[in-house]
This record gives sequence, C-alpha cells and structure tokens, in this order.
Amino acid sequence: MNLNDRLNALRNAEERVASEPERAAAYPSPPDTAAAPPEQTPVVATPVDPVAQADPRGANAFVSSQPASAQLRRPAPAVDPLAETKEKAAQELFGRIGSRLNDSSLTEEQLHQLARHELSEIVAAEQLALTTAERNRLIDDIGADVLGYGPLEPLLDDESVSEIMVNRHDQIYVERYGRLQETPYRFTGEPQLRRVIERIVSRVGRRIDEASPLVDARLEDGSRVNAIIPPLAVDGSSLTIRKFAGTPYTVDDLIRFGTLTREAATVLDAAVRAKLNILVSGGTGTGKTTLLNVLSAFIPGDERIVTIEDAVELQLQQEHVVRLESRPPNIEGRGEITIRDLVRNSLRMRPDRIVVGEVRGAESLDMLQAMNTGHEGSISTLHANAPRDAIARMETLVLMAGMELPLRAIREQIASAIDIIVQITRHKDGVRRITAITEVHGMEGDVITLQDAFAFDYSAGYDDEGRLKGTIEPTGVRPRFAERIADQGIALPIALFQVQHREMLGEIR
Repeated sequence: MNLNDRLNALRNAEERVASEPERAAAYPSPPDTAAAPPEQTPVVATPVDPVAQADPRGANAFVSSQPASAQLRRPAPAVDPLAETKEKAAQELFGRIGSRLNDSSLTEEQLHQLARHELSEIVAAEQLALTTAERNRLIDDIGADVLGYGPLEPLLDDESVSEIMVNRHDQIYVERYGRLQETPYRFTGEPQLRRVIERIVSRVGRRIDEASPLVDARLEDGSRVNAIIPPLAVDGSSLTIRKFAGTPYTVDDLIRFGTLTREAATVLDAAVRAKLNILVSGGTGTGKTTLLNVLSAFIPGDERIVTIEDAVELQLQQEHVVRLESRPPNIEGRGEITIRDLVRNSLRMRPDRIVVGEVRGAESLDMLQAMNTGHEGSISTLHANAPRDAIARMETLVLMAGMELPLRAIREQIASAIDIIVQITRHKDGVRRITAITEVHGMEGDVITLQDAFAFDYSAGYDDEGRLKGTIEPTGVRPRFAERIADQGIALPIALFQVQHREMLGEIR
C-alpha cells in the first residue's frame, strides 16, 4: 500500500469514528442480561474549579480540578501515516538551509519565511494527494520540527498545561490542574527529540552532548527546561519543561486559589516593605518560585533589585532590576560562573535588595553574610519540607562552603540573618498552600528557636471531593517582627495575629 492509499484509509477511518456516536444514538444496543456485568473501576469525581475556568492562569500552577474521567484515560499512541514523509522533508530542509539556521543576520520571522518557502517546494515534489488544508498542516508540522519544538508546540500553547514531561520520544506526559496525564503526542524518533533539545539549549548559549549530557535552560517566556540524554538517560533522551504563566500571578490570584488568606498576605506585604529577610521553603513543585515572584511584587519600585538565578525564571515587574544568571563550564571545563560568584559580585552593585532564586550550595554562606552586613530585605527559596527542616538544611549548605566554621557560629549567623520562613506545601488534592509563617526568634543555648505566627488548620478535614477545607490561621502569638514593622511606620493591626481576628476585622476582607 503506497502513501496515498494509506492517507485515504486514514480519512475513511476518521469518518467512521466520527459517525459511530450518531449510529449508537440512533440504534441503541439491547441490554445483555445473560452476560456478567463488567468489572467497574471506582472513580472519584472531582468538580471543575470555577476559578480555573474563569482565569486560565489558575490552571497553570495552584488549582487541581481535572475531572477524574480524564485522569483515568490513557490515550492510545497516534499513528501518523506521514511520519516518514515528515522526517524525509525535515532532512531535505536541513540539507538546504542547515547552514543558515544559526545565522545571526536573520530574524526568527525571516528564518520561518525562508523555511516555509523551501518546504513548499519539497512537499510539492513529493506529489502527495493532499488537500490544501492537509498540505498546509504538513508544512506547519515540519516547520515546527525544524524551527520550533515539534509535537510540544500544542502543549506549550495549552494554558491548562503547567508541566510537560518527555520520558522518551514516544511517551509524553503533562500536568493539568495538579494531575498527571499521558498525551497522544509523539516524536518521530530519538533524532527529532534530540534536535528539539539542542535547539532549546542553544538559544540560551548552553550545550548538550555526550561530554555534557545534562543541562538546565529556559524558553523565551522564562519556562524552566531540564534535559538529559544518553548515556545518563538509559531509555532515551528526557525533557522536562515547567511552564510559566504568560501573566505573572498576583497576591489576589493566590488568595483566590486558596494558597493563603488576605490576613496572611497583609502580614507578608508589611514584612517585605519593612525589609525583613525572608526564606521561602518548600518541596519540589510546591510553587516556591511563584510565591517568590508574588513577594517580590511588594518591593517598592524605587529600590534597586539584583536577582541571581541558575536559569532566569523570576518575572519581577519593577523597572530597576538587574538580572544575573550563572554560567556552566565550557567544553574545556573552563569559564564557569557559580551562584556564589554572582552573590559576591552583587554586593558591589549597590543593591537595595538581593533576590536569590534558590540557595542549594556554598552560596548560602555568602547570602547570610550579606543579610548580616546591611543588605536587609533579601528574599530566597530553599528546598525543605518544614521550617525546622529549612534551618537544618541551611546549616548543611553553609558547611558545604568548606570554611570549617563551628556549628554554633553557623547557627548564630542563621538566627541573626533570617527573620521569617514561609513554608509552602503541595497537598494531595493538588493545591499549593502556605502552611506556616514562622519567625526565627534567636538562640537558646545551642538551638535556634522558632515561633509560628500563622499555621495551617488541618483539623477542618476534607470535603466530599477530597479537598482540604482548612486555611492558614494565626496562632494567637504576636511575633517580634511586628514591632520592627511598626518601627518602619507601617501599620499592621495587632488583631491580625489574634485567633478571633475574623470577627474583629471583617472590613479587611
């Protein structure tokens, strides 16, 4: 069977599939009382969150509302009769314009126009029995493979998708509303997947090959990308893309999503404006960077902000921002610029605020020293599952600096530098919530003392759909940092920290 015959067969199959629901409705099958009933799979219904429907960005990071039926479906691999033609045309296009793909004199628009012109000639030479719409779609698919991201293009355009996970060329998963789903999209093979990975990393000046088989990069919109290839990835190249919302979240968005309450947001707003040093703690995928973006929005616009990241992700809205990004070593093992190097350099850039995307190594010592030497108001994130764990992890990271400091000296540095730890958690219902706003009191003996100003109320339990009903509530203890906030002339009602504040401050809502 030639390619045209396979195309006709595919069209006929699509028409039959489209007409089956109509035939089933017109000619319902009689019930089979003799046959045993099929085994039923229990399904837990999860209603669609109206917030996610009203605001597509809500589906991106903080709200879980995907219907259970969609969660349980596993799409069958799609069979593309034009796969061979697409691969052949892509190779032909590489042969024609391969040398101009990285031509800096061509804009992206000019490169796409050139590629589309060449592809039109290549497809016409194949003499396929295609309609105009099918021919245009074929050209678009091949162009997306060579100049874009291939089968990932529709997933990147889908606002309901918050994360894309390519396990191998023929298995792609996504996260929607906090739930994982397998998609019907596939790469034609390992070569196509490798081309997409190389195109992504080359745009940010990074490389991936057998000598450097893993890399962190980003897309143009700031979405985080991690890629790893053989021999480290045994089953084939793997690609993970954590998408960012086109419009950054605001504190009102997080309040609607249930991430925090208006009262907690008021306290955090005052703490940032009063230049308290804040550490955002949480596990992987809990929304630390999103929360860091929201907290940084509280920084006054007349202050100079220096951001330091492994791969640029923060989306600060202020104008006076200097963004710094680390650099991996080159193919000769030279030229590496670490986060620690950038933290040290930032101290000579006259910053009012230093925002470190994430501390994960020896740079934690330099950050603590910066906080203790006049650079108040710094904000950073850290991987930890609880505020107490965050302190322990910070101690470990400082020890990685190799300074051989005594543990008590490290703890004194931490206790004097960090004012507030904000713990964020992703619960089993898929929703990210702030579960603690904890003050670092100081030292008692050799132990750093902590005090929760707000804590999550787990006693409220779950509703019928399996969603937590509790919210973050004040513990009734007035933190010491409230006095520092008042000293800065920032009004912060004491009633915010009282357990019965809801009846007393109804006007704040």
